[in-house]
Amino acid sequence: MKEERWYHVLGSLLWQYRLAGITLVLYIGIFMGIFSLYDLETEAVLYAAALCFLFTAVLLAFRFQIYRNRHRERQRILKNVEIQLEQLPEPENLVEADYQDMLRELKTVYDRNLTAWQNERRESMDYYTTWVHQIKTPISVMRMNLQGEDTDENRELLAELFRIEQYVGMALNWLRLGSDSTDFVFQEYDLDKIIRQAIHKYAPQFIRKRVRLFYEPSGVRVLTDEKWLLFIIEQLLSNAVKYTQAGSVTITATPDKILRITDTGIGIAPEDVPRIFEKGFTGYNGRADRKSTGLGLYLCRMTADRLSHKISVESEPGAGTTVFLDLHTDRLDVE
Repeated sequence: MKEERWYHVLGSLLWQYRLAGITLVLYIGIFMGIFSLYDLETEAVLYAAALCFLFTAVLLAFRFQIYRNRHRERQRILKNVEIQLEQLPEPENLVEADYQDMLRELKTVYDRNLTAWQNERRESMDYYTTWVHQIKTPISVMRMNLQGEDTDENRELLAELFRIEQYVGMALNWLRLGSDSTDFVFQEYDLDKIIRQAIHKYAPQFIRKRVRLFYEPSGVRVLTDEKWLLFIIEQLLSNAVKYTQAGSVTITATPDKILRITDTGIGIAPEDVPRIFEKGFTGYNGRADRKSTGLGLYLCRMTADRLSHKISVESEPGAGTTVFLDLHTDRLDVE
C-alpha cells in the first residue's frame, strides 16, 4: 500500500480541525475589535494575536506528529486487518471507540458467516464426492452391458456414456479447485507416462471418429502434479477430438518442456481466441455444437495457474488449433 505524502496527512488534519481553527480566528477578531474600541495600541493587540498563532502552531506541530504516527499504525494494521484487528491503537475519543466497536462486531459477524459457509461447502464437497463414486457403479454396469454386443447403436451409446463420465469428473474437479484445501503432490514425473494415460482413455473416441493420432515419446520430465496435469491433457484431447471431424491430432513435447497439442479441426474464430479461457464462454463453435459447457478450458486455465504452468492457444478457422502448455519451471539451487 502506497504511503501518503506528509502534506496530504497535514491537509487531512487541518480539515478535521477546521471548525476549531475558524473559532480561534473568530475569537481573535472579537478581541481585536473590543481592544480597538478602548483605543489600545495596535502593537499590543497584534503581539497578543501573534502569540496565540505561535502557540497554536506549536500545538499543531505536536498534534501532527501524533496524528501521522497513528495514521501509519492504522495503515500497517490494514495490510493484515483480518488477523490484527485486535491491535488497533487506543481510541482518542468516543467517536473512535464507537468505530472500533463496530469493526469488532463486523469481524465477529464475518467470522460467523465464513465458518457457516465453510461448513456448507465442506458438506457439499462430501455430498458430491459420494455422489460421483456412487454414480460410477451404474455407469460401469451400463458400459459392461453395452460392450456385450458390438453394434453401431451400442458404440454411439458408449460414446455418450463416456461424455457423462467426463462431465461427472469435471463437476468434481470444479469443486476441488474451488476449495481452500488442495491435494496437489508436486514432484518430477515422466511426461510421456501422463500423456499415454490420456491417449489410452481417449483412444476409443479417436477410433470412433476415424481421427489419426500422432505422438512420439519425448523423454521429458516435468515438475508438476500428475493427476491434475492429466486432467488438463484429457480436456485438451477432448476438445481436439470433438472439433476434428476428419484429419489428425498431433502431440509433441519439446526439450524445453513445451507441450503442443495440434488438431486439424474447424479452428477458432479470431475474435473468440482471447476469451476461450473465460468461464462459460463457448464462442461461435460452442454455440453451433450446442453441447459445449464453456467450462473445460476455464478449468484447464485454473488448474494450470495452480500448477504454475502457462497455457495459450493459436488457431485459424478451418485450419485447426494448437494449444501450448508451458511446463517449464526454474530450478532453484541451495547455496
